[in-house]
Amino acid sequence: MIKPGDVISYLEMCQTEGVNLQRGMNFRLHSGYSLILMSVRKGAPYADVIEDNGRVLTYEGHDVPKQGYDINPKVVDQPMINPSGTLTQNGLFYKAATEAKKSEKRTEPVRVYEKIHSGIWVYNGLFKLVDAWQETSNARKVFKFRLELADDLENVDLQLGEVDHSRLIPAQVKLEVWKRDKGQCVVCGSKDNLHFDHIIPYSKGGSSLVAENIQLLCARHNIAKRDRIE
Repeated sequence: MIKPGDVISYLEMCQTEGVNLQRGMNFRLHSGYSLILMSVRKGAPYADVIEDNGRVLTYEGHDVPKQGYDINPKVVDQPMINPSGTLTQNGLFYKAATEAKKSEKRTEPVRVYEKIHSGIWVYNGLFKLVDAWQETSNARKVFKFRLELADDLENVDLQLGEVDHSRLIPAQVKLEVWKRDKGQCVVCGSKDNLHFDHIIPYSKGGSSLVAENIQLLCARHNIAKRDRIE
């Protein structure tokens, strides 16, 4: 069962979700939740932002598709409605956020995956969609979505296991650790079933905020270590 901090390949991510993920925004991917793919790496296509040590995300909406357009998607407004009249993914997420705010309906649960390397992703956990708006960026309108860690969502039909949000590792720390450890387990060199591990466990006062206390371990060595300080 996937847990926050697990590092997986694109194929493993698709297998986990049971679909071939071809877009970053996936409203109601399954009956119980939506899903987004994000990145804060240099050169990422959208201006996603991670704040409050990973507890708050500002996710940028998506552009018109490149196919069928003779102009650069980055110079036109991000669309709310498809040519057919249906809502785009931007529109669906925007509607869910605004309706929840107005009527106090259950906040939309959203699973978040973050790209940290070509073909490599980390599961950031379950968030809730709390706000949406449009703003002007480089002379065009873009969508912005605010997501917060889902500490209080109730009756969410997800097989996620227990999520310990206090252990969240900021994006810049994950990127630094991935580069330093060369994308492999520091014990055996395995590149499969990796997990971001606290060297000094969080439960014993270890920090999630510095790369010096985070390492990559494969599943076997992560389980063997558990909460021991080595």
